[in-house]
Amino acid sequence: MRLRLATWNVNSVRLRAEQVKRFVAESCADVLAMQEIKCQEGEFPREAFVEAGLPHLKIAGQKGWHGVAIASRLPIEDAPVLNVCREGHARCVAGIIGGIEVQNFYIPAGGDLPDRAENPKFDHKLDFYERLTAEMARRDPKAPLVVTGDLNIAPGEHDVWNHKYMLKVVSHTPAEIEAFARLMEAGQFTDLIREAIPDPQKLFSWWSYRAADFRQSNRGLRLDHILISPGLRDAALRTGKAQARVHDAVREWERPSDHAPVSADFAV
Repeated sequence: MRLRLATWNVNSVRLRAEQVKRFVAESCADVLAMQEIKCQEGEFPREAFVEAGLPHLKIAGQKGWHGVAIASRLPIEDAPVLNVCREGHARCVAGIIGGIEVQNFYIPAGGDLPDRAENPKFDHKLDFYERLTAEMARRDPKAPLVVTGDLNIAPGEHDVWNHKYMLKVVSHTPAEIEAFARLMEAGQFTDLIREAIPDPQKLFSWWSYRAADFRQSNRGLRLDHILISPGLRDAALRTGKAQARVHDAVREWERPSDHAPVSADFAV
């Protein structure tokens, strides 16, 4: 059976419930990991997900800010929630679906100043990565694991619109690129999107709302990721090639999120 997992920073699930239904219908996603749902659990638009065919839910909500959720066609079993956010924000939700552990994160953006001493938000971001990396180093790499979500780092030079310029901007600074690399090494992860669409092709999943025409300016970043453990490589590469993509057309929809969904297929 093919399991299609998508991740999407929806930037308010109540505002975009109809868009979620449309995306699920058009993409045939079986699992949707969402970030920035911006609501508490009791406010979550459950009926929209039932109508979309994703009735099984795991929700970690927070009033007004942050919040993450997983919606699935298949039942979701409990998985350990990795509480690596020192501020206690709703930034992680987890579940086991079709035998695959899914850890869905909304990692802090980090503010504007890339200085841990001067900017507590940037320090929080790197602390989050350090704690998550330590957790991954303790894991059995043979276990089928997906780490996904808005990880808020564009790790490669072709994951940003201008590598040299962005090295000074939070999301692509050397400290963040190194933090991402340490996480990848600790989990022995494969970056499925780059496995499917290798460098040097430019690839983005986020575009600022400031651009009137995001395609014309195309000042994007690849912030949304699907990382898999060695134990999932066979399931992800069953056809001989990773089947993963950015659904950038969703960014063209009316009143869109600033992020586009990203998806990958697994054989389960």
